[in-house]
Amino acid sequence: MNNRVQRAKSRERTAKCAKLYALCSILLAFCLCSCAIPRIIVLDDPLSPEEHLNLGVTYENQGELENALREYNEASRKLPVAYLYMGNVYFRKNDYDEAERHYKKAIRKDPTNADAYNNLAWLYYTEMIRLDEAERLVLKAQELNPSKKEIYLDTLEKIRSLR
Repeated sequence: MNNRVQRAKSRERTAKCAKLYALCSILLAFCLCSCAIPRIIVLDDPLSPEEHLNLGVTYENQGELENALREYNEASRKLPVAYLYMGNVYFRKNDYDEAERHYKKAIRKDPTNADAYNNLAWLYYTEMIRLDEAERLVLKAQELNPSKKEIYLDTLEKIRSLR
């Protein structure tokens, strides 16, 4: 009988230890969660879209193209012209497919952006593809922004020289 009592008490102690262990584990997990490394959460972006665009230009001028793309991407949430800038970066990187995609997106988001038309035309000239479309794009750019007609005329002449 003595053995039975001892085994019963041993089981009780084991059960109590298991409960205590579980409780300690829960408390430890709670403490670790509440004592985790502080996280800084930015609720509002401190930079305006224009500031992101300007920062992107600075990065681009310094040759930090990935940082420039990141800033242009932030700016593109509110400024469609940022897609033109992204297209220019991809053009510099010789990633013509991405450049084309971004120039087209710039045109879709802002059909009055003459530079996007001209730059897409220049891309086609560079690749020596779609020259008819390139010419049409440059003519549209001239129509949209006559003040830059001379700049766009250079693109047009180069395209026509290939045809």
